[in-house]
Amino acid sequence: MFHPAGPTFWELAEQCLSSTARGYDLLAPKFDLTPFRTPDEVLDGLAKYLGPPQSIDAALDVCCGTGAAVRILRPLCRQRAVGIDFSHGMLDVARQKYKPEAPQGATAGLFSSARPPVEFIQGDVLEMNFREEFDLVITVGSLGHILKKDEPQFVERIAAALKPGGRFAFVTTEMPPLWSARYLLSRGFNAAMHVRNIVKRPPFIMFYLTFLLPQARRLLEQHGFEVTVHDDAFTGRYRPLQVVVGRKVGRSGP
Repeated sequence: MFHPAGPTFWELAEQCLSSTARGYDLLAPKFDLTPFRTPDEVLDGLAKYLGPPQSIDAALDVCCGTGAAVRILRPLCRQRAVGIDFSHGMLDVARQKYKPEAPQGATAGLFSSARPPVEFIQGDVLEMNFREEFDLVITVGSLGHILKKDEPQFVERIAAALKPGGRFAFVTTEMPPLWSARYLLSRGFNAAMHVRNIVKRPPFIMFYLTFLLPQARRLLEQHGFEVTVHDDAFTGRYRPLQVVVGRKVGRSGP
């Protein structure tokens, strides 16, 4: 499961026994060598539904981590691409990947136009104060960090960040059969995390099988989104995954 240069068992144990933000700070230098990084196949499947290059002005990657999804997000943007995450360690890695370029000569204007700057912001996604700044918001591999009780606030903050007509896109699935290995392994992991959070504080928030369909669709609709679900985005082992695109049809609340 892990690259030979990835984290050791003891490094993972230290991460798990830390707070969520501190744990990802510790893991950040080796995060891209773990199976926790969203696979490129999933990113590319999502990208098919985001639009052609330079089709929007600005986009936001929520819980951006080390910036894996910026690869598919940045080419869409004419002006601005932004990532937000609570872990300064993960953001440090992301910033190294997307250092500002300084093209020179006759190609400078063309190059900078095709590749807008990427801004990385440290912050709590439940407290984002963006107001109708983005045409597109995405999140990948992060929904397990949002507790069920916080999901309405999470969606409300995303709706506030989007311009009218803007889109929120992510990948999720439906609840697998109760007898399936995917269900049993996920529920087993979640049970272990609940026990860990009882005996060790601060908690580490990471759970599987969260923000699932059809509940996620209903939540988005309650916050003023028109929702389209694409169930043909993936093949092979990722076949159960679905791309959800919500288009904001109303204005943000206060």
